[in-house]
Amino acid sequence: MSTTFHKLTVHHINAETEDCVRLDFVIPQELTKIFEFHPGQYLTFRTTIDGEEIRRSYSICSQPGEEVLSVAIKKISNGKFSTFANDQLKAGAVLDVMAPTGNFTLPDDLNAAAHYVFYAAGSGITPCLSMMGHVLEHSKNAKVSLFYGNRHTDSIIFREKLEGLKNLHLDRFGLYHILSKEALDSPLFSGRINAEKCATFEQKLNPCQGNSQYFLCGPAEMVFEVKETLASLGVDSHRIHFELFTTEGLTKARPADVAMKAAAAVIKMKLDGLEFEFDYHGNEGSILDAALKNGADLPFACKGGVCSTCKAHCDEGEVTMAVNYALEPDEVEAGYVLTCQSVPKSSKVYINFDR
Repeated sequence: MSTTFHKLTVHHINAETEDCVRLDFVIPQELTKIFEFHPGQYLTFRTTIDGEEIRRSYSICSQPGEEVLSVAIKKISNGKFSTFANDQLKAGAVLDVMAPTGNFTLPDDLNAAAHYVFYAAGSGITPCLSMMGHVLEHSKNAKVSLFYGNRHTDSIIFREKLEGLKNLHLDRFGLYHILSKEALDSPLFSGRINAEKCATFEQKLNPCQGNSQYFLCGPAEMVFEVKETLASLGVDSHRIHFELFTTEGLTKARPADVAMKAAAAVIKMKLDGLEFEFDYHGNEGSILDAALKNGADLPFACKGGVCSTCKAHCDEGEVTMAVNYALEPDEVEAGYVLTCQSVPKSSKVYINFDR
């Protein structure tokens, strides 16, 4: 993965809700190839706020081929970039943006499933919107269902867009809103998305349980509860895909927590065809942090094991990962690691960002 940031101008800013904005970018002709993306992928932004470099990743909500490339940014408490985007950013501003990346995507063959089921909450709708629109447009037969949790009607991001999709695809798109702070006629759609609701939705609203692909995006608590429920219902793990926008509420290990397992090592890295080597003495935190301290320019964003911006392949040696909320099991088995969560386990480690 390249560390290159490209200058993109904010073409338009639209308020989706009182605390969420959509940023639209018109991609210059010379960058169109670089910014091609798969539905579900995200962009990493870089800017300086109050003298501090801030990097954040936000999912693309538009679809391939549309005139603008769009992301939605929900304002969160103490969120430096999200507050900046909602309160200060104006059309015409220029931001540093990395090329699209991410593993939370649809199968290459949309006919691989008869039913695409999405569980989302809050701003977790963003990548799901891109994927749902793509399935509905490019598959003639597959059905799509969205179970979307929010506090109340006014907080539903892309509400008009979702209703428009429903009206266009009445026979193929099931839209179900679950509201936690607003009374609804049915208790099934009141409260939060949890294990009990998920099991009922599967029983009553999924006629293709054995031929469904599942995509979960939202707070960690919801995502893992739904994931575990689907597994208990017999859904194959390869059919369950998830992405977190926060790990709040989870007990998380950090690279510092596994520092006692770190070995002194010589670490060599490869990025964009160039190699970089440095000594790791066992107390520098993650491999990513140690490399940055030694002058390397590497791709990263969240540093929390949630995005996969710092993903690389361990070509030689062994590492220990503190947490992993971004890589699929088969990627880990194939040797991929999150460098922000990894420390050396052997005396020599070769990390390859170009694979």
